[in-house]
Amino acid sequence: MPSAAFDLQAPFQPAGDQPKAIAELSRGLEQGERFQTLLGVTGSGKTMTMANVIKHHGRPTLVLSHNKTLAAQLYGELKSFLPHNAVEYFISYYDYYQPEAYVPSTDTYIEKDASINEDIDRLRLRATSSLMERDDVVIVATVSAIYGLGDPVQYKEQMVTLTKGQRIVRDEILRSLVKIQYSRNDVAFERGTFRVRGDTVEIFPAYEEQGVRVEMWGDEVERISKINVLTGETIASLDRAAVYPAKHFVTQRPTLERAVTLIRAELQERLTLLREQAKLLEAQRLESRTNFDIEMMLEIGTCAGIENYSRHLSGRAAGERPACLFDYFPEDFLVVVDES
Repeated sequence: MPSAAFDLQAPFQPAGDQPKAIAELSRGLEQGERFQTLLGVTGSGKTMTMANVIKHHGRPTLVLSHNKTLAAQLYGELKSFLPHNAVEYFISYYDYYQPEAYVPSTDTYIEKDASINEDIDRLRLRATSSLMERDDVVIVATVSAIYGLGDPVQYKEQMVTLTKGQRIVRDEILRSLVKIQYSRNDVAFERGTFRVRGDTVEIFPAYEEQGVRVEMWGDEVERISKINVLTGETIASLDRAAVYPAKHFVTQRPTLERAVTLIRAELQERLTLLREQAKLLEAQRLESRTNFDIEMMLEIGTCAGIENYSRHLSGRAAGERPACLFDYFPEDFLVVVDES
């Protein structure tokens, strides 16, 4: 597979032991060595060394860090070294998280409560969309990289692509956007929404800071522009625009209906077990909650906590691991684990 072009920009050249380390690590990768270790004290230029190795190896790279603080530092440094490439940031988007719980003795249900950081959610979506579009990608991530994520195959299949001169009915564009979890809002133009003004559709991709304006002439796409979401001013004209889903968990209607059948079957198994154990309150709560989630999924395509049903949505067997960020990378990607 051809190498990606990483454009390394640094105010200084490798010095000291760095040139030797870069050469040996690059040689090891060329020879197919699966595991290599770079040792160095704090401030010895390990990030600079790895940036050079990434440039020489020319493959999408995942940099794993053990906490958000260090990940942010690495993200800033690598972005400064590779300003013309896609350096992205992928960490947990929860500022606060309390899992759902149930206290049978008092019939108390404590609903899951979470505060999602919208900026981090945008960065996560941009990371996966970059992996779908290009090879010169470096993603700095924490342990969130191994947490369950939507199926990358379905994620890419659900992408909405519009081309200048394409013949398509305006309402078909709107339906396609709704299917990938975009909502119409003609008043507040926010991330993950679209608005319609006559034959003009404006989309605010969930992973971008700029919007996309699609102008129609009848059933033909006449013009596509990248716009400033605050002023509406045109930034650039485009020949093609690709809009990725607003959520990682997206699925097609037939898949959703198949998943609902599996969810209902498992629900009956669990209800039978709970009733045999005389846990009637638990059974009632489980049945009520699950049926509510099923109704939401069938009506709007998603529900709160839809990740709880990811096994059924993706068709995995019991015990099989879910898709995660690793599955969005090509097979020959490079992994760098920062242990400092």
